[in-house]
Amino acid sequence: MLKELLPTRQIEGEPRRRWFRSDRCDLIVWLRDDGAPEGFQLCYDKDYQEHALTWIRARGFSHMRVDSGAGIPGYPKGTPILVADGAIDADRILDVFREESGEVPPELVRLVSEKVAELRA
Repeated sequence: MLKELLPTRQIEGEPRRRWFRSDRCDLIVWLRDDGAPEGFQLCYDKDYQEHALTWIRARGFSHMRVDSGAGIPGYPKGTPILVADGAIDADRILDVFREESGEVPPELVRLVSEKVAELRA
């Protein structure tokens, strides 16, 4: 179940953010000064091969795979980075998000659900 991380670290120069996490996924929501959502990033399949679906109001969607930085056995783990990965299964992403979203405020569940639903083929 997604639970809000409190306090959430804020990054100077970026919109305020709220961060929700579970074993299966993370949801980061960026908020404007008036509290309206500016965008979100839903990271899912954390327990398998993590992906990040990002929506930013001014730019739209991106979908990336998270390269964990595990690299070559015997060498130290590197920093995780996002790499291109275009395959999106919007229905499965919605199912995972809805299963995990019980403690996310309804207005944020609605936003993420509506945006992900736009990606259905």
